[in-house]
Amino acid sequence: MKILIIDDEAPQRDSLKGFLEHIHHEVWAANQAADGLSLLERQAMDVVITDYRMPGADGVYVVEQARLRNPLVAVILVTAYGEIDLAVKAMKAGAHDFLTKPIDLEQLELILERIAAHKQILTENLSLRELLQEHAALDQIISVSAAMEKVLNLAARIANSSSSVLIRGETGVGKEIVARAMHCASPRCDNPFVAVNCSALNEHLLESELFGHERGAFTGATSARIGRFESATGGTLFLDEIGDLPPTVQVKLLRAIQEKTIERVGSNKTIPVDVRLITATHRDLAAEMAKSHFREDLYYRLNVVTIWVPPLRERRDDIPVLAQHFLRKCTADKGFAPEALDVLVRYTYPGNVRELENAVERAVLLTRTEYIQACDLPETIQAATGMHIIAGSPAITLPLVGDMPAATDQLEKAMVIHALQLHNGNQTKAAKSIGISEKSVRDRLKKWDVAVNDHEPPPE
Repeated sequence: MKILIIDDEAPQRDSLKGFLEHIHHEVWAANQAADGLSLLERQAMDVVITDYRMPGADGVYVVEQARLRNPLVAVILVTAYGEIDLAVKAMKAGAHDFLTKPIDLEQLELILERIAAHKQILTENLSLRELLQEHAALDQIISVSAAMEKVLNLAARIANSSSSVLIRGETGVGKEIVARAMHCASPRCDNPFVAVNCSALNEHLLESELFGHERGAFTGATSARIGRFESATGGTLFLDEIGDLPPTVQVKLLRAIQEKTIERVGSNKTIPVDVRLITATHRDLAAEMAKSHFREDLYYRLNVVTIWVPPLRERRDDIPVLAQHFLRKCTADKGFAPEALDVLVRYTYPGNVRELENAVERAVLLTRTEYIQACDLPETIQAATGMHIIAGSPAITLPLVGDMPAATDQLEKAMVIHALQLHNGNQTKAAKSIGISEKSVRDRLKKWDVAVNDHEPPPE
């Protein structure tokens, strides 16, 4: 890496320079802040190591100015004074790390290794994004979170391979988008990307959909038809919800992977196919194998590399940027009020990115102001984040005012009914989720004269 040292003490500066060159870094040195910052304007650096106490300008100023010149540069602040408030000040200014004198060289080397590893991830992700942009797919991957950076990094590493990939994650997290991104970044990008949802078709239709059929193969087969394997030749075949694949189709899929040939339904003629297979599921395939619902040999053929796409609740940094992205897709004339974004960020999204997109689209349709307000968001989101009582009950904005026993009773009612909504009427799970007994739930429902069927589960 290219490293700049800024230190007014020559022995410290020269010693550090010698160590860094010894471990194979390119090193520049300056004896004051002004000279170092001037050098930064002429030469791109990966890391700046700056002393804190120097004549003219201190190290925090260097941190601020270095980051202004190059937001990607990592600045390490060094001082003989280990005050906590100084460390906090440096971190707020944008310092990557903080060291005290005398410098522990092993610790410094570890910090530099972490910086190099992070820089490598960013570089690989940038390369992937550039490739995606060439194929008009960049706008489908909206993320700023570290969790999604890891996903994109792994996708970038294996995009050029022809090995099978299994993408795991909850419904609605964007598994198909990751699959498309890998296709666009692969040597197969000029050939078809063909997607099939294995849960959307019955066993016989799915077999015909994947492998094709000959005329007369079954009732209604009035002409021959090629399947998705043949359609995807030279490109990528994406099989979504692979965990729902019927056993008989699992056998034929395994043979197609092993032999790289298929047979159309109603024919014994083998047809060679060349596809890169990417599959996805929200199911735990190991558990499905244990129940003999999924073939072990097929699982190991599909699971050469696994990519786990985290749910939206585990990458909350992505929620504001995704919400803004979906808002721009709907309209260029509106924005979010701060409290609306706050509610969106606090919600847990059982439906993940798909649910967020639907929530934004709904809010755009309902709002009557220039800015989307929290009250424009779906009632399920408002209720889950403590804003309102659930749909079907009078809306109450917190904090409540007036008679405290009555207000407390209203809040209890809201929590119990909402818990029942989230758990589809299951009183045991609802009670456990809000920390009371199942008997307490029954007693409260009886007191409020509310039947379990008086509410509907939240939309998926």
